[in-house]
Amino acid sequence: MKIKNLLYTLFFCLSFFNAIAQKAVLNKAEKDYNKYAYIDAISIYEKVAESGYKDEKMFQRLGNAYYFNAELTKAVKWYDELFSLNNQQDSEYYYRYAQALKSVGDYSKADKMLEIFNEKMKSDSRGILFENNKNYLEQIKLNSGRFEISSAGINSKESDYGSTMLNDKLVFASARDTGKVNKITFRWTNKSFTNLYSAIVKSDGSLEAPTRFDKKINSKFNESTPVFTKDGNTMYFTRNNFLAGKKGKNDNKITLLKLYKAEFVKGKWRNIVELPFNSNQYSVAHPALSVDEKKLYFASDMPGGQGQSDLYSVTINTDGTFGKPENLGVAINTEGRETFPFVSGDNELYFATDGRPGLGGLDVFVAKIKDDSSFDYVQNVGEPVNTKFDDFAFIINSTTRKGFFSSNKEGGIGSDDIYRFLETRKLDCEKKLSGLVTDSQTNEALSDAKVILLDDKFAQISEALTNKDGMYTFDVKCNKTYHVRVGKQDYETNESVITVAPSNDKSELNVKLEKQIKPIEVGTDLAKTLDIPIIYFDLDQAIIQKEAAFELEKVLAVMKQYPEMKIDVRSHTDSRQTENYNMILSTKRAKATIEWFVKRGISAERISGKGYGESQLVNKCSDNVNCTEAEHQLNRRSEFVIVSMK
Repeated sequence: MKIKNLLYTLFFCLSFFNAIAQKAVLNKAEKDYNKYAYIDAISIYEKVAESGYKDEKMFQRLGNAYYFNAELTKAVKWYDELFSLNNQQDSEYYYRYAQALKSVGDYSKADKMLEIFNEKMKSDSRGILFENNKNYLEQIKLNSGRFEISSAGINSKESDYGSTMLNDKLVFASARDTGKVNKITFRWTNKSFTNLYSAIVKSDGSLEAPTRFDKKINSKFNESTPVFTKDGNTMYFTRNNFLAGKKGKNDNKITLLKLYKAEFVKGKWRNIVELPFNSNQYSVAHPALSVDEKKLYFASDMPGGQGQSDLYSVTINTDGTFGKPENLGVAINTEGRETFPFVSGDNELYFATDGRPGLGGLDVFVAKIKDDSSFDYVQNVGEPVNTKFDDFAFIINSTTRKGFFSSNKEGGIGSDDIYRFLETRKLDCEKKLSGLVTDSQTNEALSDAKVILLDDKFAQISEALTNKDGMYTFDVKCNKTYHVRVGKQDYETNESVITVAPSNDKSELNVKLEKQIKPIEVGTDLAKTLDIPIIYFDLDQAIIQKEAAFELEKVLAVMKQYPEMKIDVRSHTDSRQTENYNMILSTKRAKATIEWFVKRGISAERISGKGYGESQLVNKCSDNVNCTEAEHQLNRRSEFVIVSMK
C-alpha cells in the first residue's frame, strides 16, 4: 500500500495531527529500511504496529527487517500478521515465512509454505530441491550426531563469528565493546562495528583471552572473516568499502563489502590493497583458500549470479594477479544465500546456505571437490552443528577433525557465538542396495544367481550370490551410479543401472531373468515368448514398418530352426473407421505379413493368417471412446500362434 493510501485509511480512525505524525514516522522507517538500517526501521515500524494499525506493506517491512537481521523467531510474528491480512503474497514471502517458521520448530507449516512457493516458482532451484527431498528431515537425522560441541570460551555479549586459524591462534570477528569513548555503531544492527581479534589455542583446545588483531588491519568500520596462507605471510579479509581513510559508496550511498589483501613484512601487516574484482556496486566477502592456495573462494551478490548471494572462485596467478571470477554454478548455488565458504585439507567445500532443505536459517553443507573442480553431492552436516537458527563459518582441521563454527542459536552469550567441536565420525553417505532375483515367467525366487556390482565406468566393485530367498545386498554410496549384472545357468544375463538417492535408508533394484531355452508348444504366441514388441502398422496402412521387420526376423529364425512348425498370423486393428473397413484392413495386414515370410523362404503351406479387425481390442478404446494415439496403436498388432509342430 502506498503512503497516500495509508494516510487515507488513517483519516477515518485517527485525528489529522496524529495522521501527520504517523506519516512522518513511516517515512522515516521507509528511508531507514531502504538503507539497510534494519534496527532503526524495526523500532519505528513497531511503534506504529503497537498502536493497532494494520498495513500489508508495514508487515512486510517488519518481517523482512527481522529476517534480514537473522532474527527469524521475531520475523514469524510479523509474517503471521502479513499472511493473516492477505495470504496472496509474492513468492519470496512464502520462502521467507517457511524459513522463519522453522526457527520456531513448525516444520509442518513451513513445508506447506514451501509447497506453495514451488507451485508459484516452478523453475526455482530452492523449490525443486525441496520437492525432490521432502524427507529431508530424515536425511538430516541420519547425518546428525557426529559432533561434540562446546562454547569456544571467548564469546562476548555482542556478535562473535567467522573464525580462522593463524598458526596457534584463532582469529575472528567481534563487535565487543572496544572501550572507546566514542563508540561507533552499525545502523543495520545498532551494534558496534566488528574488528578482528585473536586468541591463542592451548593444547587442551581451550582458548586464552582474546586480544585485538593488528591495528593496521582494523579500521573504524567492519572487518571480518580473514584467511591466511600456510606460511602466514599473506591474508585476505572482508572489510567495508574503506581504504586509506576513504569510504566508498554505491549509487544509493550505501557502503558495501569488499575483499582486501595484506602482507606480513618484518613482523607487521602492510601493503593493504583491495582485490581487483571488487566493486562499489556490489559486495564481495568471506574469502577461503583452496588446498594448494592457487584459488580463492568467496561470496558475492555481483550481477549475473544465481541468487541473493553466490559462491565464486578466482585463480591466483603465480605473479600475484587474479583471473576472472567464476560462479560455482547450480551444483552449489541456489536462488537463496550461499556464503561463508571454507575448503578443508581433504578438499571438501563447506559453506552456509538457506537455499537448500535444512533445519532453518543458514545451515552448513559440504560437498567434495572433484579432480576436475566440479562438485560431488551436497550434504547437510546435520545436528548439533545445524539448528533452527543461523549456523555458519564452519572450519575444520582435516587431520585432528577439530574445528570451529558460528551460530546465533539459543543458549549463547551474544547475538552470534563461536563454538568449537570434535567430529567423531566423518560424513560418508552410505546405503544398502538390495534386490530380489526372480524367474520372469514364474516369479520364482532364484538362489545362487551371480550378482556383480560395477561402477559407472563398468569397473567391478563387488560380487555376490543370491541367498535361498533370491536376495542380494551391496554397500553403496549416495549419488553414485552403479550397474548391476545378474547371471545364472540356463538364464540370459541381465544388466540394470541405478543411481543411489540419499533420501532413503536403502535402495532397491529387483531383477527378472529370462530363460535361455523357452518351452514352446501348439498354442504358443511367439510374439510373447520372444518378447517381441507389437508389430506396428501406420494408421490405415498395410505396410510393415522398418522397425517391425527387425522383430519379424526373430520369428523367422525360430521357423527355420523348426522346419515342421506351422504358425497362424492374426492381425488386428484399432476401432477407428468402420467395422467393415477395419476387417478389410486387418486382412490386408495379415496377408502382408505372410508375404514377408514367404519372400524369405518360408513355404506358404507353413503359414496361414486371418484379419480380426477391431473385434479383439486389448484395451478400452472401442467406438466413441477418447483414447491417445499410443493407446490406439496397441490395438494395431499381429500375433504368431503355433498351430503345428510336426
